[in-house]
Amino acid sequence: MAKVSMNILGICGAANKNRNTAAMLKSAFDGAMSVPGASGEMVYLYDLNFRGCIGCHSCKLLDKSKFARCAMRDDLTPVLEKAIDADVLLIGTPIYFSDITGETRSFSERYFFPGITYNKDRAPTYPKRTKVGWAFTMNAPGEVYKDLFAGLVSMSGRIIGESEYVMAYQTQQFEDYSQYAATMFDVDMIKKRHIEQFPQDCEAAFEMGKRLAGSAAG
Repeated sequence: MAKVSMNILGICGAANKNRNTAAMLKSAFDGAMSVPGASGEMVYLYDLNFRGCIGCHSCKLLDKSKFARCAMRDDLTPVLEKAIDADVLLIGTPIYFSDITGETRSFSERYFFPGITYNKDRAPTYPKRTKVGWAFTMNAPGEVYKDLFAGLVSMSGRIIGESEYVMAYQTQQFEDYSQYAATMFDVDMIKKRHIEQFPQDCEAAFEMGKRLAGSAAG
């Protein structure tokens, strides 16, 4: 039987709300929301004013009011509380210079770091385990960043909860490539993939969200 209330939180680490990453994340979110009992919201990090971790270590203090919580106060503060409370967390990010976007990184620092201690057991600190689904997009071939993705999934799996990912690669960035300094790309192949493959990538994201929410519902 589905839980009476199941919290779904989507975190978009892309600046453009109408392109590939946002579409992939929305598909995952829709999949999660299709499970009975689900409710949730999408957060677009580029709409917020916040910074990454400043290394104050307040979240490691043996003070009940500070332990396992980020001490910084800005637009990300309520989002972090929602992430901690979420049953399913979906994170979407494009890959910039072989890594997640700066906004996604800053969110991750402030979400993951309070979730562990410096104790020998490195036990997670948050009160419950959260299902995590990553959605990655990139214009490079898919195998290039598999180690990066595996590392992120391993980290979130250890600190937050059961994690997995989907990806869309060799994605279309421009409508008219002739207007940009972008002669390295096989434009015909990219446009063909956008028509034929990207909808399948979004469907895989939908199924991931649905699977994670179904598992969280029990």
